[in-house]
Amino acid sequence: MIRVTGLVLGAALFALLLGHPCPAPAADRGGCPSDMVTVRDFCIDRFEIATVDVRSEEPLSPYYPPTARLLETVYQAWVVQRTGVGDQGAREHPLPELPEVQRARSDYAPKAVSRAGVVPQGYLSQPLAKLACERAGKRLCSETEWLLACRGQAPRKFPYGERFEPGICNVHRQVHPAFSLHGASWYGHRDPRLNLVTEPGGGPLLRLTGATSSCASRWGTDRIYDMVGNLDEWVDDEAGLFLGGFYARSTREGCDARVSAHGPAYYDYSTGARCCRARAP
Repeated sequence: MIRVTGLVLGAALFALLLGHPCPAPAADRGGCPSDMVTVRDFCIDRFEIATVDVRSEEPLSPYYPPTARLLETVYQAWVVQRTGVGDQGAREHPLPELPEVQRARSDYAPKAVSRAGVVPQGYLSQPLAKLACERAGKRLCSETEWLLACRGQAPRKFPYGERFEPGICNVHRQVHPAFSLHGASWYGHRDPRLNLVTEPGGGPLLRLTGATSSCASRWGTDRIYDMVGNLDEWVDDEAGLFLGGFYARSTREGCDARVSAHGPAYYDYSTGARCCRARAP
């Protein structure tokens, strides 16, 4: 039986969102901030982004879109819809509660942070991902930058080599969270509970940033984590493009996995991002 766990966001999740000690160097290295990796003439986030409120620095929920208007739309829709889909066990699970900053204020705004050991932010449209990066003094990566970083210094099709190997990255999982909750993998992709689905005897399908240590793109002695799998990642493309595949996407394309079927305004539980910036001289 598939389970959904951790649906009430309490102190334990806040601790995760605030981040664990990061394996990055303490000081800038190679012209890049300590939360980024140097890739030739640019810097890229070591981890998929989480979001915090730009004013208070309080963490925002990774289980909803990080703006008040979209969050309210998603929340109200699933208050009703969750009672009509899936088996009885799935229907009984409530929606995730929100951090205080999102309950008390409507003017919060997302800023990107790159930290180890946190739940990465899903439910991002491309414009939201861009804004979150810009508020952090960064920008959304170009497709060229993203692909170069993912393939590593070698370069290779996958962060770890030339051939697909099951389980090395968090991709091509056998369980689809929408099927588990709704009985249909094509329906309800904005349900806030989706990234809390777990496998029998295992952890959540969506893993904490950097938890899949085997999935690391190498640049010198540094590493970039989860560029394949975990969440799809938006890049700066006018027509809308995300790369890398998310945990339940049935792809064996590694860094070459791409989805261009959705416009920039699209978002669901699987869409995340990471940021880039120019390397300091």
